Amino acid sequence: QVQLVESGGGLVQAGGSLRLSCAASGRTFSSYAMGWFRQAPGKEREFVGGINWSGGYTYYTDSVKGRFTISRANAKNTVYLQMNSLKPEDTAVYYCAARLSDRVAGTLHEYDYWGQGTQVTVSS
Repeated sequence: QVQLVESGGGLVQAGGSLRLSCAASGRTFSSYAMGWFRQAPGKEREFVGGINWSGGYTYYTDSVKGRFTISRANAKNTVYLQMNSLKPEDTAVYYCAARLSDRVAGTLHEYDYWGQGTQVTVSS
């Protein structure tokens, strides 16, 4: 079992930055690939990006490439989502997710554990 807790969300102006954190319980965090997803009001949850178990590989959806960066600190059981140049369309609840694999996946059903989400609001 893995429990995930996101933090770091908030209200920011367009062009600003936020860093989200996802703290994981359990001793085998390094065995999990991690993903970040987001869900805007009235929309489906969508993949933002992911990182493999070692942190050596990351993948992002096109809309955030060059603006968002995912990293992880396995010694701290934590994965991060650094968000720069934020836009109003980035407003959503952001979720982290874990899958027992060394490979990143881009669909919801491939992840085994989910956090409760943290709200990010970008004002124009």
